[in-house]
Amino acid sequence: QDTQFRAVDLNHVIKLLEDSDSKDLEKEQLKTLKKVVKQFQNGIPLKDLAQIIEILNLCAEKMNEQEAFTEPVCELIKLCGLPFQKKKSSDEVSYSVAVSKSIAHLGYLMRVPSSQVRVQICKCVVSFYNMELPRKLLSGYQPTSANYKIQMAELGGLAETLVLSLALVENQLTEKLWVLKALQHLSTSGINCRLMMKAQAASRICLYLNGVDPSGQLVFRSSEILWNLLENTSKEEVVNQLSSLECVHALKEVFVDLLTHGFRHYDRQLRNDLLVIATLVAENPAAPMIESGFTKLLLVIATFTEVKIPNPLVKGLKLTYSYEDFELKKLLFNLIRVLSKDPCAVQLSAYLFVLALQLLSDNDVMPALLYYVKPNQKPGFHDWSPAHYEELQLHAIAVLASVAPLLVNKYLSCQANTLLLVFLEWCIGQDAFFGQGNSFHGTGGRGNKLAQMRYSLRVLRSVVSLYDDAVNINLCDQGAISQLLDILKYAAEKSKEKEDAILLEIQADTLFILSVLCENDLHRKELFSYEGVDILISFIQMDPKKLYSGLGHNHLLFSALDCLWSCVIGCYIAEDYFLEKQGIFLLLDLLALEQKNLCNIILGILVEFCDNPKTTSHISTWRGEKDQTAANLLIQLWRQEELELGVKRDQYGRIVDIKRPIASNFQKQQEVILMPANCPSFAIMEISENIRAKLYSLLCKLGFGNLPGLSAKDFVTLAIIQHYIDFKVGEVWSELCAELKEEFRPVASDEEALKVISKISEDTGRMVAAVQTEVLEHQHQQEIQEEEETYAKIKAIHKQKEMVNKSWKNFLTRTSNYEALKKAKRLQEKSIEASRSKSKTQNRTVHSTDIKGLNTTIGSGRLVTVESTPPQLIGRPLT
Repeated sequence: QDTQFRAVDLNHVIKLLEDSDSKDLEKEQLKTLKKVVKQFQNGIPLKDLAQIIEILNLCAEKMNEQEAFTEPVCELIKLCGLPFQKKKSSDEVSYSVAVSKSIAHLGYLMRVPSSQVRVQICKCVVSFYNMELPRKLLSGYQPTSANYKIQMAELGGLAETLVLSLALVENQLTEKLWVLKALQHLSTSGINCRLMMKAQAASRICLYLNGVDPSGQLVFRSSEILWNLLENTSKEEVVNQLSSLECVHALKEVFVDLLTHGFRHYDRQLRNDLLVIATLVAENPAAPMIESGFTKLLLVIATFTEVKIPNPLVKGLKLTYSYEDFELKKLLFNLIRVLSKDPCAVQLSAYLFVLALQLLSDNDVMPALLYYVKPNQKPGFHDWSPAHYEELQLHAIAVLASVAPLLVNKYLSCQANTLLLVFLEWCIGQDAFFGQGNSFHGTGGRGNKLAQMRYSLRVLRSVVSLYDDAVNINLCDQGAISQLLDILKYAAEKSKEKEDAILLEIQADTLFILSVLCENDLHRKELFSYEGVDILISFIQMDPKKLYSGLGHNHLLFSALDCLWSCVIGCYIAEDYFLEKQGIFLLLDLLALEQKNLCNIILGILVEFCDNPKTTSHISTWRGEKDQTAANLLIQLWRQEELELGVKRDQYGRIVDIKRPIASNFQKQQEVILMPANCPSFAIMEISENIRAKLYSLLCKLGFGNLPGLSAKDFVTLAIIQHYIDFKVGEVWSELCAELKEEFRPVASDEEALKVISKISEDTGRMVAAVQTEVLEHQHQQEIQEEEETYAKIKAIHKQKEMVNKSWKNFLTRTSNYEALKKAKRLQEKSIEASRSKSKTQNRTVHSTDIKGLNTTIGSGRLVTVESTPPQLIGRPLT
């Protein structure tokens, strides 16, 4: 077989081709090339590939003057499309460098000004992805693996070369289509896509989109490549390349062409694909979408079916109810959402943002979106299917939540609040409607109206969060508070059947809306009071275990606490009803959970509630687990807070640093920073960053004397809390002194005053430390006294045990030794006799208490025989 391969000496062929040109040599060269083609018709061995490529290069050079070499070149390129042949399994690795370079040379051959050669190169590349084995396999050889050529093409950078070659074929449609077909296959690999991006593939290919092509392949293949680039490389990089004015114009022209002249299913799909790419470009603030007029065109297309206003841009345009047009509608809604993004989030210039808002307003985006805020009706024969209409409706309402805050005046002029409240009334109504729940926005809405309610509340939440008086007054005037309370009741009833994230979100959003509407308005708080408090109580009574469920109970609880702060506090009617419902007890139960994220807001609510004189008695009455009092809980929270802040305390909780008793570890590490007079210093800022100030305020309301349920350790901490404000004032003066010394030296009188102030602060620290020590000593003395009393009790118990043991020992002696028993008996009798009265009583009979013949020392039984008293002593017989 090796002899057969050597039938044509490739070195001789190379030497022959390198010789000077002549007619006689040309015939011999062509004849030899035919033999080479025939010899390798079943595949090129890896060891010979480098020489074959060298032969190809020599032939390509001759083609400039000798067209006869075109056919052999094409034939040799065709051979490269066959599977390479390897003798050993290790050949693939051994020849990988040479093979990758050889395949890269195929790309370089695109420089040859021959349509046949260029097309054949592209066909060869395409064949890498659809490898067919030759009819006859070489003996002793086997084909390389199916992906070997693809890997070598990646290694050799073929994709980048083909992208660059597009400049050579931009005026030849056939060649251009073949190059794009080859790139379409190559772009399925991430490595190739990255190589293509180096050659600016996205911008180059986009510019060909609007080229003339009756077959439609140009747009199809170009869009496929762009999609592959977006999927396999950095989306931002691709979008940046597509953000030039030329590329945006090309996208616009081809989109319009497909929109107006594309009637096939395939054309509509392609149109939608291009719209997705255009939407990605629109997300880039640097893209000239507005300047090119593309944005305005898309907005007109998005709204013309709903607002029915004639526009020359869409004259003659008609959308059907096909699936592709349904997808188009959703993509256009998504584009509106992109345009309504926060300008700060997308780094959009103020001028362009104003232009975008003007376009949204002028093209009736608000009325078009509000068109879907109405109860679902049964669609007609020539209309959207129920599932499609519901998906469009939910998508439109979701987009409205982004657009409404930007176009408040338009929102109010379209009576959007009225439409939303009517729609929400329908959502909690009893009429028969079963949601499909098939789409992303329809999650959790199958068989109910929860999806519609969810997104409608999102719209209201987005507009009320602006704190615009016109919006909020308009809502309240239409009875929004009462309706929102009904929604909370409805959602609570549904939660009893099955609790899920959608219902929790609905309740949380409703509570937020109520918080904004009722804040700082006494009349609205009164409207909220009774019904609202009952609902809030049910939320605050939530099982603490649910906070870790992951469904959103945590968010719901925070919303309920925020609503309590905004809708109840400040209204005595609501406050008293909340106290009557034992709401303070529930808040303290939550506080006792000692969850860091809950403590701050609960303490703030309790401090505000203490303005009501009835609150402190409720707080003092509360008892937690193990009969814990509120004062003990608050002091315990203080200690935990100081531990987290790194405040220095000794093992008994006493002050360590007299000069800065309450300074945190971070506070001590801060260097002196000169601040303007209107800027708060770090000591002031620190107050809002932890809960100590709230704890101090709350204990001030309760009073520092006669607090029940406190230990000595609690009293030690309480001494610090009681002087918190004094220590904080000292910290501020300390900062002031440090800043003064940085700037200039104070005059003698000022320096003396500063020293006195500093001394007062230190004296306060020493005084508190002395009080703490006194408390601890008193506790120590009390512990010693209790220890002595306990010891005395133990001693008495031990003495009693000794007496019992001695008595038992005597008893055993009497029962085991008769002489000891007689002796004990005599002693007993003697003791009894000694106990009797010595005076003789006349005319009385004395009964003996002894039982004759009884030799025991224990007391006699309860049965006693008593002799009768003689009759003469009483004058008559006894009964």
